[in-house]
Amino acid sequence: MAISRELCRLWNWRQENGHLKGQVCRILLRKLESKDLITLPPSKRGLANPPNRRYYVPPPEPPEVDDTPLETAIEDLPPVRLAMVRRTLHEGLWNYLVYRYHYEGFRIIVGSHLKYIAWSGDRPVACLSWSSSVFRIAARDRFIGWDPLARNRNIRHVLNNNRFLLLPWVRCKNLASHLLGLSARIIGRDWHAFYGYPAYLLETFVDQARFRGTCYKAANWTLAGETAGYAKKDNRFYEHGRKKDVLLFPLVRDFRKRLQYLGEGGVQ
Repeated sequence: MAISRELCRLWNWRQENGHLKGQVCRILLRKLESKDLITLPPSKRGLANPPNRRYYVPPPEPPEVDDTPLETAIEDLPPVRLAMVRRTLHEGLWNYLVYRYHYEGFRIIVGSHLKYIAWSGDRPVACLSWSSSVFRIAARDRFIGWDPLARNRNIRHVLNNNRFLLLPWVRCKNLASHLLGLSARIIGRDWHAFYGYPAYLLETFVDQARFRGTCYKAANWTLAGETAGYAKKDNRFYEHGRKKDVLLFPLVRDFRKRLQYLGEGGVQ
């Protein structure tokens, strides 16, 4: 949408890496149009660019994936590596695998995020993604000890592990916690390189009705509490009753000092 690019330039609405905040601007424009506050011209892409781009549409021909059962000890696996696939040829594979096999499926991620595929040899075995943090979580906020002003300023330095999928044909003890450890070692570097600012703390939310968070605990994540069982929709909160465990992982020892900091320029 050329309008969104022009508005971003006029408003100087950019990410810290200098890229325009085009996706966020497009969502804002469509929301204003849905409230009859503005009228947008027809999309030049027609039906290929539907109004609501948050819902993923799988390709007509799904990518070929080797789903032969993989059951082995972790030390017997072909070498495991994590590859960042955001804006690469493999991003479509990540989207499809999460859409097809994650219990919550996949919707287009709005805002800052990075996606990773874990490969064992030439086979994908897992998918992870990191995104901007949830703004207000009581258990996490108590753990950090920041006030609303510090949270408003420094929330961007907290990253949310919003998807973690071990592919269903993979049975390998300790692989999940191993991948979390690998990811924690590289996400800070990758995030800073991609977005231009550092990350100090990781968070995730584990559905108590489905999982126990064993792999996170094995990877030394800290259980900080639980969510209140609410979700946000159209700027309103509603109670769904599905509480989730709040697990946290500091990337730096003095994360509290950094996240509570209110001085000029921020703590690097």
